[in-house]
Amino acid sequence: MCRHLAYLGPEEPLGRLLVEPPHSLVRQSWEPQRQRSGTVNADGFGVGWYAPDDPVPARYRRAGPIWADLSFADLTRVVRSAAVLAAVRDATAATADGEAAAAPFASGRWLFSHNGAIAGWPDSAAPLVSRLPPVELLSLEARTDSAFVWALVLHRLRSGDELDQALGETVRQLAGAAPASRLNLLLTDGAKIAATAWGDSLWYRTEPGRSTVVASEPYDDDPLWQEVPDRTLVTASRAGVLLAPLEEPASAPSKEPCT
Repeated sequence: MCRHLAYLGPEEPLGRLLVEPPHSLVRQSWEPQRQRSGTVNADGFGVGWYAPDDPVPARYRRAGPIWADLSFADLTRVVRSAAVLAAVRDATAATADGEAAAAPFASGRWLFSHNGAIAGWPDSAAPLVSRLPPVELLSLEARTDSAFVWALVLHRLRSGDELDQALGETVRQLAGAAPASRLNLLLTDGAKIAATAWGDSLWYRTEPGRSTVVASEPYDDDPLWQEVPDRTLVTASRAGVLLAPLEEPASAPSKEPCT
């Protein structure tokens, strides 16, 4: 149901993060080890990265599988960055949105990815539509649940929420409307990372003061990798990682297993 990764640290070639590790994001596209739903992430991919002195990230996205893009290896060999967010996609349902449906979604300085699915989409999400101004609803980049989740998060960011607040409140809203949803969200502004573990795997690796990676699963066997408990909000920077429990919405029924 998708795999994603965010990195903050010394400037690195993208390939060192996404291609070269023994269980890289590229390998996870056809052989994920810890994915709880779906088996192959071949419905698109994307990578966003920040250049020095430019707060607005660049993106490269495609609708097909990452292993079939012959230009991707060259791109990741020469492009370097100190802040990256990348994802490979396993679509919940067939769509005609092409690369517009592939993460990372972007606006201004923010990059975003959703690993999961809104249970009962789109009917279950209908009560949340009123939380968005009409122009934002009409501006959805794709006709997918992930694009809708991004719209909810982005509305909060534009209203002044910090990254962790925007993700935490959005997850609580969605879990209240559709309790069986899988809501692993990943967000960065190039200086900080926020993420949620809600229904699928999430890990982090940090060398405090140097680098931090938050990812759906480890890309190598480094013992520094730590698993994030389910129902947890992650706030990270180059300095380290903070974990906080995400409480169930008060109106939601008891926790249901993911499917």
